[in-house]
Amino acid sequence: MGLSPEKMLLKWMNFHLKRAGYKKTVTNFSSDLKDGEAYAYLLNVLAPEHCNPAALDAKDPTERAKMVLDHAEKINCKRFVTSKDIVEGSANLNLGFIAQIFHERNGLSTDCRKISFAEMMPDDVLVSREERAFRLWINSLGITTYVNNVFEDVRNGWVLLEVLDKLSPGSVNWKQATKPPIKMPFRKVENCNQIIEIGQQLRFSLVNVAGNDFVQGNKKLILAYLWQLMRFNLLQLLKNLRYHHSQGKEITDADILKWANNKVKNAGRVSRIESFKDKNLSNGIFFLELLSSVEPRVVNWNLVTKGESDDEKRLNAIYIISVARKLGCSIFLLPEDIMEVNQKMILILTASVMYWSLQQPSEEPDQCESCADDSSLHRAASELSIDDTTSEKAPSDWEDGSLTASFISNVASDDAISETSELENGSSTTTTIGG
Repeated sequence: MGLSPEKMLLKWMNFHLKRAGYKKTVTNFSSDLKDGEAYAYLLNVLAPEHCNPAALDAKDPTERAKMVLDHAEKINCKRFVTSKDIVEGSANLNLGFIAQIFHERNGLSTDCRKISFAEMMPDDVLVSREERAFRLWINSLGITTYVNNVFEDVRNGWVLLEVLDKLSPGSVNWKQATKPPIKMPFRKVENCNQIIEIGQQLRFSLVNVAGNDFVQGNKKLILAYLWQLMRFNLLQLLKNLRYHHSQGKEITDADILKWANNKVKNAGRVSRIESFKDKNLSNGIFFLELLSSVEPRVVNWNLVTKGESDDEKRLNAIYIISVARKLGCSIFLLPEDIMEVNQKMILILTASVMYWSLQQPSEEPDQCESCADDSSLHRAASELSIDDTTSEKAPSDWEDGSLTASFISNVASDDAISETSELENGSSTTTTIGG
């Protein structure tokens, strides 16, 4: 999750306090714990066999704190903190006390039927998934700094300057940049201001965005910038391929959409999408047909479901990620991104498949027509007609599959998990975006 131990303990504590009916949210280890009420609720839910209702009714904070310590002692928490420490809000001692409670009685269960891990994540799940995707992408670029948490590590500006220099060599003025560790806050702002300036030169949409927003850790703006940076990287890679380079044309999202639809159509399939937020993408069939069209042997159609239920959609999504990685594509999205049709991640997935496909020796695309002469410019870019005479039509009759859903789940899940583990451990042998 990329959280510090302190933040993890706060999440854990608030999770149990919510279960206990405590109305407030604990955000620190000092002022929020002074009255001892949060401790009383926490211990009552973790150790109900030693519950003391008088602790909640006590009016004097010091008296309540003493009851809390008595309760904690009954679950083998050594008394190294005093009631005075709690009342005075000693942050370090409170942190140690909560860590001790966690160690002795964390109240967590490995039975996922009783406790959902999602309940432990009050932050926006989509934000967490996007942070993971961008973190993996940045670390795949081969820059000097390793990113553990995007929102924290980009705040001094140095990481993004390294990324920008990697993707657009010469764009960074290193004489005006300050390398970490940076003690003076205004130096961080200077780094981030240069990031904004370079983004504007690359025609990013940065209305009312300032370097200080990054220094302050504005998640929404950081994710928006990183998305444009990742998209820029992919479009540049596609543009630099031999047939686009010879024409000197800029490639657009519409080009990628047009290419994908044409590939599937030329392979003899009937699937088609209107945009990267087309809800029909959620069942995964289009992507499996696309992968099969670029490499007919890569998809085992016996493992593909119809994608009618959520479970079937998940199986297909896991299989898509596994197949794409085995093919050699750089993949950073999760099955949920496909199931929920996350437009940004869907575009990146399609572009990655296109980039891999156009690199293959057998890929001999015809010359595209001029975008200016294309009457359907607003729906898609000029047609990218691709000769696929060697492509074989993949079977479309799922009823022929002889494997059970349980077997499909085990095979596809284990495959995707092992692939993800390889990527995050830096041992993946797939083609790296931006390398």
